[in-house]
Amino acid sequence: MSLKNLFVKIRDGYVIKQVHCAKLPDFTCSPIRRYQVVFSGRVQKVGFRLEVCELAKRLNLTGFCRNLENGDVLAELQGPENKIVYLIAFMESLVRIKVTNRTIKILEVNTGETGFTAS
Repeated sequence: MSLKNLFVKIRDGYVIKQVHCAKLPDFTCSPIRRYQVVFSGRVQKVGFRLEVCELAKRLNLTGFCRNLENGDVLAELQGPENKIVYLIAFMESLVRIKVTNRTIKILEVNTGETGFTAS
C-alpha cells in the first residue's frame, strides 16, 4: 500500500468515526425540502464528500455530493429542512475543512429518490 493510500484510509476512518460518534440533536417535525448547496474553500481532498455522505445517511437524507472542476463541492440534500440546515452548519464547523463560501438554491423535491451517494 502506498503512503498516499495509507493516508486516505486513515483519513476516511477518522471521518466515518467522527460522524458516527457525533451527538445529534432531537429534531422536531420539519417540511421536506431539497437544497442545492455549493461549498467553496478547502473542501476537496480533505474527506468532505465522505463526511457529507455519511452524515446525510445518518440523518436519513437523500441526494448526492460531488466535486466540481473549480475546486468546489456540489451537494443536493433532500429531507426535513431542519436536518439539512444542521448538516450545512456541521460541515462549516469542521476545523480540517475550511468553507469560505456557500450558495444555496431551493429545488423541487424529487419524490422518487432513495439514498445518498457521493461521486
